[in-house]
Amino acid sequence: MLQNRWMALLLLTATVGTAAQTDLIESEHAQKTLEIYRTIVEVDTSKTKGNTLRVAKYLGDELVAAGFASEDVRVIPKDDFGVLIATYRGDGSSGKKPILLLGHLDVVEALQEDWVRPPFTLTQDDVNFYARGTIDNKFGVAQLTGTMIRLKKEGFVPDRDLILAFSGDEESGMITTRMMAYEMPELVEAEYALNSDSGGGSLTADGRAIDYSLQAAEKTFATWEITVRNPGGHSSRPRDDNAIYELASGIKAIEAHRFPVMWSEMTLSYFQQVGDKLGGELGDAMVRFAYDPEDEEAAARLRTEPSYVGTTRTTCVVTMLEAGHAENALPQSATATVNCRIFPGVSVADIEAELRSVVGNPEAEFVLLGDPTESPISEIRADVLSAVGNAVHSRYPGLDIIAYMSSGGTDGMHFRKAGVPTFGVGSIFMNPDEKFAHGLNERVPVKAFYDALDHWSIIIRDLTGN
Repeated sequence: MLQNRWMALLLLTATVGTAAQTDLIESEHAQKTLEIYRTIVEVDTSKTKGNTLRVAKYLGDELVAAGFASEDVRVIPKDDFGVLIATYRGDGSSGKKPILLLGHLDVVEALQEDWVRPPFTLTQDDVNFYARGTIDNKFGVAQLTGTMIRLKKEGFVPDRDLILAFSGDEESGMITTRMMAYEMPELVEAEYALNSDSGGGSLTADGRAIDYSLQAAEKTFATWEITVRNPGGHSSRPRDDNAIYELASGIKAIEAHRFPVMWSEMTLSYFQQVGDKLGGELGDAMVRFAYDPEDEEAAARLRTEPSYVGTTRTTCVVTMLEAGHAENALPQSATATVNCRIFPGVSVADIEAELRSVVGNPEAEFVLLGDPTESPISEIRADVLSAVGNAVHSRYPGLDIIAYMSSGGTDGMHFRKAGVPTFGVGSIFMNPDEKFAHGLNERVPVKAFYDALDHWSIIIRDLTGN
């Protein structure tokens, strides 16, 4: 661990070359946060491992050791997962309700044989930390936990309670999230929530800051299994009707389908501001779309960008396939898993109806998995915007803070549905093209880790300082 700290120290000293950065890296806060980060990243908390309870207990112990009262730190098991809820007691002088601070302890699965580096060992090179969860969301969990420890040791007393609420299965069923949002009234009494799992800053490839995005809405996550069935038979006697072929036709139809372009005041403002900053062909398309969302050429250009297509429309994509039962038998069934991210204001039922029409096979069976959650937009608060601005501008003076809608799903959807306005105000600044959350060789810049160390303390002190 010491060797890795010195590697980071040398890297950042060479890159930034300031005494202030060196002091920050050597600080107790930096070392403790890195220790927490390394420890939790190196525990495989994917859904089948049952390790989120272990991580929740570890983080709880760290908070108690830093001075939290043991009764204010709760580790709650739920099915195969664990939740951490920790209350940082304020003096109540503001008379205001608590602020929730959100994160999640679980990660998406990672196959060792597919990765260049071991997915559950925190490694680094001259630029990045690598491992599953380095971004999503153990970065946010470590930074928030490290900040709570720092503030407690500094003797900071907020003017209201702060509540850490770390879920255990955000990446799968959100069972623990639903428990917190719908079965724990002490949490949803919060005035609002700040989510470490969304929001953040964008950098160009050469490190120039473009903007900071504050998440205030997210699309509805919905998944269907679409199944085609057939009597099957011997493979030596092919039939004209084949379950795999019929399903494949439906899959190709979904691939070719374009859901209608949609927009809101928030998304148009987002594209106008980002486009002005980004410039070039892509930036020009953003600005044109912002001023005329019916500009088909601009919308088509944005559709080719994975980072932005979700902001312009509902998207549905086939993510898994299962078919057949033997190599010498005609398939009796074929199933495709289709995941959709639905634009706010569009119902799940409407998207299913559109998918049925697109597939065009009345015999195809559609099964909606889970219980999709449609959540409202959170209206931007001036106090949150100001506090986040202070944190962002401490790194990048004058940078634009832009509210946006996330294409991905987070715990925030359930808290919004439960009546808690939720804002994604994560602390990472990096190039969007370098983000590999959920993918191979997930990474985060070493510099981004150290630059984020003051982010949460600035926000918390600004919102709750006496």
